[in-house]
Amino acid sequence: MNSVALTALFTLGRKEVVRILRIWSQTILPPAITMTLYFVIFGNLIGKRIGEMGGFDYMTFIVPGLVMMSVITNSYGNIVSSFFGAKFSKHVEEMLVSPMPNWVILFGHVLGALSRGLLVGGIVTLISLFFTEIQIHNIWIVLSTVVLTSVVFALAGFVNACLATKFDDIAIIPAFVLTPLTYLGGVFYSISLLPDIWQTISKFNPVLYMVNAFRYGFLGVSDVDIYTAYAIILTFVVLLTALCLHLLNKGIGLRS
Repeated sequence: MNSVALTALFTLGRKEVVRILRIWSQTILPPAITMTLYFVIFGNLIGKRIGEMGGFDYMTFIVPGLVMMSVITNSYGNIVSSFFGAKFSKHVEEMLVSPMPNWVILFGHVLGALSRGLLVGGIVTLISLFFTEIQIHNIWIVLSTVVLTSVVFALAGFVNACLATKFDDIAIIPAFVLTPLTYLGGVFYSISLLPDIWQTISKFNPVLYMVNAFRYGFLGVSDVDIYTAYAIILTFVVLLTALCLHLLNKGIGLRS
């Protein structure tokens, strides 16, 4: 990596982080409030009726899932809004004709999405301390899965932003794809409670592997094999990175 690319990457990443912090009332506060409501409603009120799940009280069980859900939605939402905004205002064209390599454009935006995802995830984790005690089974699994998952959905958001032609297009995927996958990804329940056929269907949901790998890092329990989870996450990282770079190199959805 030469000094020009490194400077460009740092500048673009810094721009994204400054944008996140400047509009904190839109990027950080809403998810913190939303997750607090989840803890109150699902953890305190409904959790008392459910009792234990996976050998833990319900509140403790759902904390990793809620943290991961906040990371997924904020990583995705940050890059899709930021990069589509660049397309809409036409300054993405300035980046494309600049000396910046395309991979710098991609990873600079991914860095911003990763920053927001981890920041919100950290805040949600701190909020959870008001409702339950957190235990960590393996800190390295916790850190690696949250970073890799954030990168996966940042890359997916980049693809959405590249292909979107109007603001409605960046709302369709989160509403009709991302939200169902997240809610059906084992955030609020163990798939061991489902009938066999639905357990099999659930295993086609990639979010299930991300949530369960993250939960394993905290609690040491998982509905899926950890090595399989890592393999799936890394596969998505590689495939989505290749797709994003292809879109940038060909200018698909970027050049008028």
